[in-house]
Amino acid sequence: MATQRRDAEHLRGLLAQDTCHVMPCCFDALSARLIEQAGFPLTFMSGFSVAAARAGLPDTGLLTVSEMLDQGGSICDAVNLPVIGDGDNGHGNAANVHRTMHQFARAGFAGIMLEDQSSPKRCGHTGVKAVVEREQALERIRAAVQAREQGADLVIIARTDARSALAASHGEAQALEEALWRLNAFADLGADVVFLEAPRSEQEMDRFCRQVPGWRMANMLEGGLTPWLPPDALASMGFRLAAYPLTLISAAAFAMKTALSALQSGTAPQQLLSFSELKDLVGFPAYDQAASSN
Repeated sequence: MATQRRDAEHLRGLLAQDTCHVMPCCFDALSARLIEQAGFPLTFMSGFSVAAARAGLPDTGLLTVSEMLDQGGSICDAVNLPVIGDGDNGHGNAANVHRTMHQFARAGFAGIMLEDQSSPKRCGHTGVKAVVEREQALERIRAAVQAREQGADLVIIARTDARSALAASHGEAQALEEALWRLNAFADLGADVVFLEAPRSEQEMDRFCRQVPGWRMANMLEGGLTPWLPPDALASMGFRLAAYPLTLISAAAFAMKTALSALQSGTAPQQLLSFSELKDLVGFPAYDQAASSN
């Protein structure tokens, strides 16, 4: 059980450091605790991973904001490091964004990511269909900044999916231009971090860093549309956050499939935490100590 909240102020302090923070993404309290115990300074609650782990569903806007908040509250309660929540497209219009900000702040998040996709939204590497018009995209970020000023103190990560959504209708070059325009506008409105989803090359990533001010985030999805680069290369470009959205859930699913194959063959799985390690991970020693002192 966490004893001290790591809030937006702490997260901004990390972002102010001249480095690119490696940010493994969690999907439940256990994965968040593993990230913390490994020594990482922050984490992100991946919408794709939560949809998969909580409901066995694709990341296509099927989970409600209540489900995300319920999962997020458990994650934030379990760790002492700042957690950024996936706010999708704010779950509606500007008024919904404003309420979503306050809900995420009350749940214990230190930050929130908000995007400009139309509903229903989907994972940015699985064929994004549409983004909202410019003015509606700006309204969402204005509402988020207003909510932040009114007490929902979250680090705002403003994301655009225009690079993917507009490529078929506007062409690759124009889609990138629109994405960069939106990101500059988000930064001007007061977003703390800007995020270009699914750039197709290192050149596009470098251009993003050169042409858009502020703290920038990269998404390192194994097998995704964006080139996978090591943290030092991302830092040299100017990124402050490197998110790894599916690394843990993919590793967990692979390990579980391997264990199930072993059981089917009548053997014991070889790659396991010991029972003692598992008890330590979920907090049996702390529980027993507290119980014996009463």
